Amino acid sequence: MKLAGLQKLTLLDYPGEVACTVFTQGCNLRCPFCQNPDLVLPELFAAGEASLCEGDGAGSGNTPEGSLLSTDGPLPEETFFDYLERRRGKLSAVVVSGGEPTLHRDLPAFLSRIRDTGYLVKLDTNGMRPEVLERILDEGLVDYVAMDVKNSPGKYALTCGLEQDAEDAAAGPEHLAAAAMERASAAEGGERAGGLWERAKRSIDLLKGSPVAGEFRTTVALGLHTVEDIKEMAVCLAGSRPWYLQQFVAGEGLVGAFSGKDLKLASPSREDLEEMKAAAMEYVTHIALRGV
Repeated sequence: MKLAGLQKLTLLDYPGEVACTVFTQGCNLRCPFCQNPDLVLPELFAAGEASLCEGDGAGSGNTPEGSLLSTDGPLPEETFFDYLERRRGKLSAVVVSGGEPTLHRDLPAFLSRIRDTGYLVKLDTNGMRPEVLERILDEGLVDYVAMDVKNSPGKYALTCGLEQDAEDAAAGPEHLAAAAMERASAAEGGERAGGLWERAKRSIDLLKGSPVAGEFRTTVALGLHTVEDIKEMAVCLAGSRPWYLQQFVAGEGLVGAFSGKDLKLASPSREDLEEMKAAAMEYVTHIALRGV
């Protein structure tokens, strides 16, 4: 596993649990509103090795803002498990986030080892590798899954920062280099626009049919999301687990700034989000706001 770093304490990322969050390196999407370019863009990955950072933090959502990400290189896996051993009785759960954890071939074994230590396990995922998610659910490797649902079907590729989608989104870590992604896009420019949504929908259906606890969540950015988009998404999520609308926070250093996809995004107001929530509640009864 390519571990980018560790947030040693979070009271928010796993509902009802005292957890730590470990961040994996690499992502198969380039969402322009993403605040974690150090986890997403290969050209920003730190080199070398890192030791465990000191200190604790409260955590917030699935962003490593305020977390203890290494700036010197990947976090050794054994250092992470040594930390879990020392925190027995003080932490109850581990959140595996990213980046995108399902890119890593070792993820099932990694999750199994965490569970063997006695911790609850939460997985954060973008749902682009439903075949991996299905295996994880079938083998009972997680206790909670949070899936990011990006947008309505017609805007999925745009929101994910890709001109075309299906093959790139399924790529494993060996295909994560930015140059390779660009070559794939150029060679396969005719890829159907629905590929990303098809993968997301398969993951949505897997989670809707699973007894494993969890949630869906959407980071809402004006310029990408409208009330109609949220309503269309709600139809797809009808009858599902809780859905959280998270407020995008505008700022510098977003993935879009590095990729050149400046979509002039803005943070929605509470009133904007309340209007979207009201439109969605016709289909999803358990819906709430975050970040406002």
